[in-house]
Amino acid sequence: MTRTLLIADLHLVSGETDKTNLFIKFCHEKAIEADQIFILGDLFNTWLGDDLSLDAYPSVISALKTLNKTTKVFIASGNRDFLLGDEFTKQTDCVLLNTPYLLETNSKNYILVHGDELCTDDKQYQRLKSFLQHPITKFIFLHLSTKTRLKLSGQLRKKSVAAQRYKSLEIMDINQNTTDKLMQKYAGSDLIHGHTHRQNIHKNAQYTRYVLGDWRADKGNAIEISEQLNYLEIH
Repeated sequence: MTRTLLIADLHLVSGETDKTNLFIKFCHEKAIEADQIFILGDLFNTWLGDDLSLDAYPSVISALKTLNKTTKVFIASGNRDFLLGDEFTKQTDCVLLNTPYLLETNSKNYILVHGDELCTDDKQYQRLKSFLQHPITKFIFLHLSTKTRLKLSGQLRKKSVAAQRYKSLEIMDINQNTTDKLMQKYAGSDLIHGHTHRQNIHKNAQYTRYVLGDWRADKGNAIEISEQLNYLEIH
């Protein structure tokens, strides 16, 4: 039976941090035992384009390359690392995932998404996302100088942090109607996502929604699917 692991929202930063070391340990000791692993967005806290960011995460790139020799790694881009590109996949052998993605297992089918697309109550965020992730915007950004990209990224991050202080927890969570509409397209499937950092299981009449939590310096979490679905703590 295929063994699948799913993680999300590590928000790794450049440099040999404790969280980076925890992820590398996870790759070498836990993920290597799985047949496949899905990273559902925001593996990196910032990704300014392959040409700039690949050199900032040498140990992570190496760990992913090594892991792919035994375990197939699929990565969905998140709101922090949506500029992951072809050179990243070339150097790591990872597969960039288009979402929603239908994961079929022997016992159940699951819909995989990052999760931010479900947070439609946060209209300000959705407008910004639509602008930043537009192909024309991405093309222009990737052709700016290093200095300009760093400056713009820093400014956007500060504005995002400031805006979150005034938003309610409900606004930054998933919208139930939006989620129900998505799942109506995949009758009989359950949903797995990250983004909200609110690890939990939500059972509805039609489907169950499994939420992955974010990672900290000393602890992470994952979902394991083999004969059944279980949450795992990563230390």
